[in-house]
Amino acid sequence: MLLEPLDLIVFIGYCCLIIGMGLFVSREKKGHVKNSQDYFLASKALPWWAVGASLIASNISAEQFIGMSGSGFALGLAISTYEWMAAITLLVVAIFFLPVYIKKGIYTMPGFLLDRYDTRVRTTMAIFWLALYVFVNLTSVLYLGALSLNTILDVPMRYAIIGLALFAMIYSIYGGLKAVAWTDVVQVFFLIAGGLATTYIALTMVGDGSAWEGLGLLRKEVPGHFSMILSKGEMMIPDGKGGTKDAYLDLPGLSVLVGGMWITNLSYWGFNQYITQRALAAKSLDEAQKGMIFAGFLKLLMPLIVVIPGIAALVIVNNGMDVTFVESMKDPVTGIVKSDRAYPTLLQLLPVGLKGLAFAALTAAIVSSLASMANSTSTIFTMDIYKKYFGQDASEAKQVKVGRITAAVAFVIAAIIAPALGQLDQAFQFIQEYTGFISPGVFAIFFFGVFWKKTTSNAALVGAALSIPLSVVLKFLWPELPFLDRMGIVFLVLAALMIVISLLEGKGKDHPKSIDISGDIFKTSTGFKIGAFIITLITAALYIVFW
Repeated sequence: MLLEPLDLIVFIGYCCLIIGMGLFVSREKKGHVKNSQDYFLASKALPWWAVGASLIASNISAEQFIGMSGSGFALGLAISTYEWMAAITLLVVAIFFLPVYIKKGIYTMPGFLLDRYDTRVRTTMAIFWLALYVFVNLTSVLYLGALSLNTILDVPMRYAIIGLALFAMIYSIYGGLKAVAWTDVVQVFFLIAGGLATTYIALTMVGDGSAWEGLGLLRKEVPGHFSMILSKGEMMIPDGKGGTKDAYLDLPGLSVLVGGMWITNLSYWGFNQYITQRALAAKSLDEAQKGMIFAGFLKLLMPLIVVIPGIAALVIVNNGMDVTFVESMKDPVTGIVKSDRAYPTLLQLLPVGLKGLAFAALTAAIVSSLASMANSTSTIFTMDIYKKYFGQDASEAKQVKVGRITAAVAFVIAAIIAPALGQLDQAFQFIQEYTGFISPGVFAIFFFGVFWKKTTSNAALVGAALSIPLSVVLKFLWPELPFLDRMGIVFLVLAALMIVISLLEGKGKDHPKSIDISGDIFKTSTGFKIGAFIITLITAALYIVFW
């Protein structure tokens, strides 16, 4: 047991606060029965600050705290591209996609596909998303969260997985999105405060008492880890099996700025149910867009919380500053230093009290993401599968019940599969690569669906159906191709096919369900424009400094 009594008090207090708050905000007024809009869209009453906080709490999870710190240990600051480009992506989504979604009053992303295309496209993508959320997202977050419990508290992996799943289930299954979103506001406070505390202590250790000197020493000790654009052969990183691989395979040079990284970012922030669902639950379009701006500013801060600690851990290991630290970084079975053990090991350095706060921050990130993913899984299954094929006449109460059962089943499946991820060195890259099997198709059908009126339903179905097969074929035929570049190639192939099919089938005419994006649909407030300009300026400056 590595937590002192004070740490445990802080951590247990956090757990009680979140569960209590989740149950409190889930209460309904006397005589009101929770309906589908209450459960799946938080009664469409979220203000901008709750939207932004929930976006970040849903996004920042164990895959960032542990996975991205692990990638910081292995790859360096270059992994921050996912965070800094996300800030710009949020602006793109807020301007060009949110107005369309909110105008149509949809509940789910497959619901948009039904409105724009047909039932076949909606059902195909709903099945793909359900599989992705359960077998990749929920599973990986449970595994990484359990890894932290195992490293810090020596809790066996299986019990840690079960404990985290139960924690997230207690309030999220009962309260739905309302419970998830409002508890996320509190979670973000713990996430940022605890994360910054860990960064400060790690830098203080490297800098012999000075965090600022520690930051300077990082650039001196591992200068290669502060390069944002990696060249082929520039950096060799652990492969998790005792060998090495080229870091270029994970972050292929300029492709992160002009290639596949845009596909993965837009697919995640613009067409991903457990992200867009927060914006769909906003009071208005203006509130949703302001929430996106707030989330964008927080994304710019994230590398300081989730990447810099990983680089600090590398310096500590390389210089042998702490023998116990180095031993804790090693896999207990193979004895190999594992990148993903960097953040949990760093937590052990924190003083009493702060350790409990930082552990609460990590748990907040894990639990909020688990709750969000499970809620979105239940939303898609209930609204796009159950209601369509099994319960066309289901009452509002029945839909809520099905949603709760679906979330519980998703947790059970993910908990069974999660231990199998123990062989990975960088779970963050695992998540990105296998999410990338579906991302090119998702991006293609949404992009053409919104911006090209001639896109037909059959063309979209081909794009949806071929994304995974094409990705798999390229992976095995061209294994040395970076997965981000593979995503770009698959997208271009799908785009060409969709254009040809649409032109042949539609004979040059607009599709009957095409979207009219003329007029003032993309207009934004003055406050949004100012925030967007500042975010763009900061992002450009960061790339110039660390090029």
